[in-house]
Amino acid sequence: MAARWLRLDVGRLFAVGAELGSGRRAYSTSQAFAEVLRLPSKQLTKLVFPLQELERHFVPGSRPDLHLKIFDPSLDDIARAESVFTASSRNRIEYLSSAVRLDHAPDLRRPEVCFIGRSNVGKSSLIKALFSLAPEVEVRVSKKPGHTKKMNFFKVGKYFTLVDMPGYGYRAPEDFVDMVETYLKERKNLMRTFLLVDSVVGIQKTDNIAIEMCEEFALPYVMVLTKIDKSSKGHLLKQVLQIQKFVDTKTQGCFPQLFPVSAVTYSGIHLLKCFIANITGNLKTNGFQFS
Repeated sequence: MAARWLRLDVGRLFAVGAELGSGRRAYSTSQAFAEVLRLPSKQLTKLVFPLQELERHFVPGSRPDLHLKIFDPSLDDIARAESVFTASSRNRIEYLSSAVRLDHAPDLRRPEVCFIGRSNVGKSSLIKALFSLAPEVEVRVSKKPGHTKKMNFFKVGKYFTLVDMPGYGYRAPEDFVDMVETYLKERKNLMRTFLLVDSVVGIQKTDNIAIEMCEEFALPYVMVLTKIDKSSKGHLLKQVLQIQKFVDTKTQGCFPQLFPVSAVTYSGIHLLKCFIANITGNLKTNGFQFS
């Protein structure tokens, strides 16, 4: 019942933020996030800092290192990051174009981030959640895996560009490797790759395609665990531990800290927005230096 209330209440918060977004950007953002700050402490932690909420379920004295303090912004930092993702007359957030080859991609100088993951990992749903305060942006979400066949470019004001990459695995485009490999290797303004992993099933063999590309090209990337609302607490803890061990022992370029998220309850979405604002150089957070 509590989870259902949280889902409905968070949905209402973003609807309010979107309605206010046509006016003053700073005002709309502070109002929307002010409602989040009024949530009870445990629900606030679950919504904004899901990894911290998971950590408290480990037995005291045997807690693994989840690197929670590497990126540990204040609530004020997170509130300020919301303005980057809030559409207004001064901050246009919009779909730009699609491309099947890098030489067809828009020539942009602003920082760029890309989202990549296995078909049906929830990539489009996550991007739609990130753009919840820009309701006019159309991010197509399909129930059928492999819907995204091209690289889709979204402009986020003057701040950065977000790229929705085709999914790999089931129903992936025939030229997936050539398309994505060329982009990852040659895109000069790519700041960070966000590699999405389904938290229900963990890292699959097909995920190694993207992991090996990032490692081979020495690209900085981040693992985002999707669909955390779909698992029991025990199963999610098990997956987090396994994936954290993989990141710590099998990768060189992956950011040590995981980002669990839910596009349904919006858990972890605020923190992910803040991280993106940081690594694109649009927000300075105390104690964190992006590279």
